[in-house]
Amino acid sequence: MTNAVDLAPPRFAALVGPAVTRAFTAGMHAGRTEGRELVLSYGGQAVGYLIDLRNPLAAGRSVSRDGLAAVYRYADPGEVDETVQRSVDHGLLSRAPAGEITATERGQAFLRDLFALHARVLTERWGQEQNGPVERLNTLVARILAQATATSGDAWAVHAPPYEPRGTPSPVLLLNRLSTLRIHRADAHAAAWQRAGLSAAEMVAMPWGSTWSPRRQAVEDETNRRAASPYAVLTPDERLTMLADLAMLP
Repeated sequence: MTNAVDLAPPRFAALVGPAVTRAFTAGMHAGRTEGRELVLSYGGQAVGYLIDLRNPLAAGRSVSRDGLAAVYRYADPGEVDETVQRSVDHGLLSRAPAGEITATERGQAFLRDLFALHARVLTERWGQEQNGPVERLNTLVARILAQATATSGDAWAVHAPPYEPRGTPSPVLLLNRLSTLRIHRADAHAAAWQRAGLSAAEMVAMPWGSTWSPRRQAVEDETNRRAASPYAVLTPDERLTMLADLAMLP
């Protein structure tokens, strides 16, 4: 079957990127009502970046000022600092003099509650039966992530590896692995537009989708080339299986 489909790594990177984003976004939105209530119980906007940075912060890792700048490369630095400060003021983050942030005890409590919420809603939504799509995807994505470090960037250095304590339900493992995989592509994209001599602001201003300019298309093509390397660890049949299993997730 795969002989009729171009699933070479660069082409596969172009196909799997949107599929990973769709599955990850669906997983994050699965418990929106409960999640909103949880966030409000910890101060609403004070939660700030704790959800985005759940993997490093839950693992007890600190995030440097440069790391924050890499993760939020498209945001205004002043707004990033204000968001962090709100979390500091509400006792969810601590910030060292050099700018490194870590989760406080209260921040860790929020993250434990967040992971428990994800476990409930994703086990119901995605299931975790043996030999099902979640299990297959976890196996494939783990292999991809193991290869991705060699071609990673600054945002990846913040997010990887995903937080995987013993006993983590397989749907939560998958959500956090997909989240980390998206960061590898994000770094590839940033490297591509920087190579083209563009700034973050210029990239944000560029039209998206069907109105792409040739210059934007060249950036996307370079992104796929840079993002492709980890997928070489999979066979063409495994790449097709990954696409099919991502499409099977509700």
